[in-house]
Amino acid sequence: MIENWPALLVFIAVNCAAAATGGIFRPGRWYETLRKPSWTPPNWLFGPAWSLLYAANAFAGYLVWQYGGPGDITVAMAFYALQLILNGCWSAIFFGMRRPDLAFGELIFLWLAILGTILTFWPLRTDAALLLLPYLAWVTFAGALNFAVWQLNAPQRRSA
Repeated sequence: MIENWPALLVFIAVNCAAAATGGIFRPGRWYETLRKPSWTPPNWLFGPAWSLLYAANAFAGYLVWQYGGPGDITVAMAFYALQLILNGCWSAIFFGMRRPDLAFGELIFLWLAILGTILTFWPLRTDAALLLLPYLAWVTFAGALNFAVWQLNAPQRRSA
């Protein structure tokens, strides 16, 4: 099934680069002090969940890349690259800048980019598109969590 190991390793490396932003911009003390909804997963769950999602994402990208020439996969790979870039930026915005509000807005674009990736992968390699469905589901959940944290920690507005 894997015909080109160097290409697969490139997809793994690119996904590891996106994942590395989570290691650079860590939750830290600031995140610990935020109010969070009762349905927030335990911190230990995020690492394994994202590791599986990035592995599936890397393999999905590889499957589509294997599919055909540049004319066949250009749009699909553009969406793929965009969702990786946006994914990498989220940690910098949420944890680095400490801006859950901006991170939520960015996450909407990430969600749309993942959906675009799935939709453009589907006619090329349905199996690759299906590998990305848990990623979309997790980012949907992460968006709800991001929104809740933003709302729970938003400055209180004073009425006149």
